[in-house]
Amino acid sequence: MKILYITLALIFSSLLLSAQTLGVEELNEIRTGFVPDDRTVALQNILTNDNDIKNNTRNWSALGKVDHFFKYKVEVKGITDQQSSGRCWMFTSMNALRPDVMKMLNIDSFDFSHNFNYFWDLLEKSNLFLENIIATVKKDMDDREVVSFFSTPVNDGGVWNLFYNVAEKYGVVPQSVMPESEHSNNTYQLISVVNERLRAGGYGIRQMAASGADDNALRKEKKTVLKDVYRILALCLGEPPASFTYRYKTKDGEIKSLSTTPIEFYRSVVKEDYTPANYIMIMNDPTREYYKLYEIKNYRNTLEGINWIYLNLPNREIRASALSSIKDNNPLYASCDVGKQINTRAGIMDVNNYNYAALFGVNFAMDKKARILTRQSASSHAMLLIACDTDENDNPVKWEFENSWGASSGNGGYLTFTDEWFCEYLFRLVIHKKYLSPKALAALEQKPVMLPVWDYMY
Repeated sequence: MKILYITLALIFSSLLLSAQTLGVEELNEIRTGFVPDDRTVALQNILTNDNDIKNNTRNWSALGKVDHFFKYKVEVKGITDQQSSGRCWMFTSMNALRPDVMKMLNIDSFDFSHNFNYFWDLLEKSNLFLENIIATVKKDMDDREVVSFFSTPVNDGGVWNLFYNVAEKYGVVPQSVMPESEHSNNTYQLISVVNERLRAGGYGIRQMAASGADDNALRKEKKTVLKDVYRILALCLGEPPASFTYRYKTKDGEIKSLSTTPIEFYRSVVKEDYTPANYIMIMNDPTREYYKLYEIKNYRNTLEGINWIYLNLPNREIRASALSSIKDNNPLYASCDVGKQINTRAGIMDVNNYNYAALFGVNFAMDKKARILTRQSASSHAMLLIACDTDENDNPVKWEFENSWGASSGNGGYLTFTDEWFCEYLFRLVIHKKYLSPKALAALEQKPVMLPVWDYMY
């Protein structure tokens, strides 16, 4: 053991010797990179007086090069608005189902209650957090998995499988049955309050376990915590109905009434094949091997629900499958790094929109793999992929999202993005397996590679 300590000390000493402080010589060399010539002074004057760096990098030559016309477009039914919440995954999942509801009921407009499913999502995530705490009570507080759990007990983010889990268990209801509340539209404070109670509850459970409490006692305490969480949610969001009556007016002017339960309504509006066995999450993750299945441990909301599982595919496969789905009038749940190269006012995402290198004279170049591994890029927002424009050879040129930021955002609520942007910043789609290639379908037969809860794709 003494030899080991001496070896480690020598290694640490050698690292310190090879490390380099910023001394006078080093600083002088670094300063030579900044030459205050006329162009540099002009740029300095601009930037010290204008804090909008993005606007100053806008590429004038790219303006007007991308239009909003599409050869293939799925029929959609209006723009929704998630307000100041991270529920894009829920809005997108529901937006994919809305047209079928309108057709079934013969109505012009319809929206689901996102508040209803948000309530159950947060309660189920709270239960999952506490179960994870119970499962790890024997691990140190600084264990990487335990730290991950306590860092974010719950949040309002997610992916498609979370909507599937909670809708399968609790159903869905029309928006008028459980309207949005101030806290479903603005989630930050509610999440903070819930997390404070969960952290206290989780820590208390660990203390009980350390004092010798058995599993029954721990789960009794868990129920006490969940009662408090339920109370917080019911006070801020309202209490979800067990049954409801929905009145609506058809296109023919007929007023109808539907009395049902959330589960029965859900079953009536989704197709029979709306299951993870048929709808597959596909991902372009160049950091990992293609044609492989990956599963992220614990990425779900209900304890019994499915984790986030994705099939990693090259962009050429994803683009071809997505185009086939759109041609067949089937929209796709999609998620991307929405903030990259987005001109929100024009509703256009193009890799040529902004040129930071030209403004600063600095090389920012990284490929998609490097951006993911360095955390420079990650999926940040879900939207519905609804359209594609192609060239004379039917190769994709640009695509369109139906967004959930309201009709005043982008191009009337929609975002157009180039095919090059697709390859660089689009991450995942949920697609019916009938649009996948034989090679991709064969890859679905393998056992997923399990990724940890702290994985960078979490």
